[in-house]
Amino acid sequence: MNSLATAHNIEPTATELAVQPIERIIRLKHVIELTGLSRSTIYDRLNPKSKRYDASFPKSIKLGTMLKVGAVGWIESEIQAWIKQRIEARSLPLLS
Repeated sequence: MNSLATAHNIEPTATELAVQPIERIIRLKHVIELTGLSRSTIYDRLNPKSKRYDASFPKSIKLGTMLKVGAVGWIESEIQAWIKQRIEARSLPLLS
């Protein structure tokens, strides 16, 4: 084989695969467990018309097709980042 053919047939090593983060989609029940927020509060945080709207709260993604209404999930790393952001904000001094 020539070097071009072998270069194109190389499979990634275990180390290369480990470097790429695997995004995981989680459902509402797990979001509730992670954040400690209720279902209604989560949806209020997502609704721009709500008094409890939070533009920084991660948006849900649709899991079903256009014909099926309902199934949504969240990217776990985005929820974890939001939680971390809230923890870091707690440590900041209040501005007067």
